[in-house]
Amino acid sequence: MAERLRRSVRTAGAWDLLSAALAEVASATGRDSLDVLDAGGGTGGFAVPLAEEGHRVTVVDPSPDALAALERRAADAGVSDRITAIQGDAAGLADLVGPASADVVVCHGVLDVVDDPGDALRGVSAVLRSHGLASVLVAQRSAAALARAVAGHVDDARRALSDPDGRWGDGDPLPRRFDERALIALFEGAGMRVHGLHGVRIFADLVPSSMADEPARAHALLELEAAASQDPALRVVATQLHVVAYAEDR
Repeated sequence: MAERLRRSVRTAGAWDLLSAALAEVASATGRDSLDVLDAGGGTGGFAVPLAEEGHRVTVVDPSPDALAALERRAADAGVSDRITAIQGDAAGLADLVGPASADVVVCHGVLDVVDDPGDALRGVSAVLRSHGLASVLVAQRSAAALARAVAGHVDDARRALSDPDGRWGDGDPLPRRFDERALIALFEGAGMRVHGLHGVRIFADLVPSSMADEPARAHALLELEAAASQDPALRVVATQLHVVAYAEDR
């Protein structure tokens, strides 16, 4: 139970925002079952639950091992018929699945690691249908600086603030982090318009992890995260930024 709650506290914000995006597209199309493309979906942490909700999900990921794990996970969940696994990169989505083929594109934790985030976003835009939305989740620079400072690594925090990629040092596991201004500019450069910007994990990574061991406190934390997600003053310290966007000409 405690482990499930820990995972819920870390992912609930992204799930809530994605669910809202799916509901918006379903309302616009009049269809409950949507064509979802999960770019960089890996082992299916989002894809399998989406398929369980009745959506048709295509996962594009560069790792054959991750896709093999996805297929096993989909089989265990009984949704293999609603999930398609394709090996490839985000920048080449249109070549892999065809242009204007997706109602919703999920792109979580991808822009942080790809060679060219702009190319990846242009790939996302190319596969969206006229009513489609993209759900994009990225790591935020300011949160990394705050976390390193709180841990006593002041020099790392300074580097995270000044480094062009928002990295705190050579040991940083992420190739890249974003701030709000750079992120919005990236979407505009890819011909996409930001429809919504939210903070994810504003408090969850700062409070004692033991909070997730107590259901009542964990649920209270989830409610706090939801209430704070759109507050600009708090969003800047969120570990991740969640963007809902659509192509400029849609």
